[in-house]
Amino acid sequence: MTLALGGYFSSGSNVFTSSLITVQAWFSSRFMALQDFLTAPRDIASLRQRNSELEAEVSDLQAQVIQLQQEVGEKQNLAALVDFSRANPENTYKAAAVIGHDPSPFLQYVIINRGSNDGIQRGMPVVTNQGLVGRVDAVIADAARVQLITDPASNVNVYLQNAEANASLVGSVTGDVNLDLIPQDVALETGDLVLTSGLGGGYPPDLIIGQVEVGSIHKRDFDLFQQATVQPVVDFNRLEIVLVIVNFKPVDTAPLRPPP
Repeated sequence: MTLALGGYFSSGSNVFTSSLITVQAWFSSRFMALQDFLTAPRDIASLRQRNSELEAEVSDLQAQVIQLQQEVGEKQNLAALVDFSRANPENTYKAAAVIGHDPSPFLQYVIINRGSNDGIQRGMPVVTNQGLVGRVDAVIADAARVQLITDPASNVNVYLQNAEANASLVGSVTGDVNLDLIPQDVALETGDLVLTSGLGGGYPPDLIIGQVEVGSIHKRDFDLFQQATVQPVVDFNRLEIVLVIVNFKPVDTAPLRPPP
């Protein structure tokens, strides 16, 4: 004890302690490795279960986000349509949801969820808060088919606001909307606003359609009329809710037309 207290065994004690620590560390590392090996399957199973639960929660949250975005979009569309109807009180509107599109690439129609039971009749114009969509082409009790102005068989009498001239708006197989029957002496310009003229009795006047596209004006000296392409204000690929003008009754001028 006297020798130990005197520090004569310190070097030997240090060697012994270092050796003991090394042995303990070796046994500890091997024990931990063995413990991890034995508990790994249980931990992996637990992690997999927790991962599945988190993935399910993420899927539910994503579905909720999508649903909320759709609800916000629908409310914004409805609010815009309400504002439009209030700004144009001369017409009476019936809101309808677009529930289908014509599958044919050569026809431009949509199906709405309003029909004769809701007072919808053939020939009634269809609009959005942006502008003219088309008109009702066929009706059943609870649904109706709307011919878009982009349809090849569509023909709308229009008025060029800046040029102060009348023209004819026709659809096409490609979905483009073209102006025709523009007199050669009309000073047509890019950006000219195109509205319904009301001529022919098919549509009420002053419904916005679009603008003349940049670089689309075709004027040649040997042609009788000018032609141009119109950029519609309505995005026909994103139609969700439309307004049917139910107080407008189209005029059938077919009996007044000369025979072919």
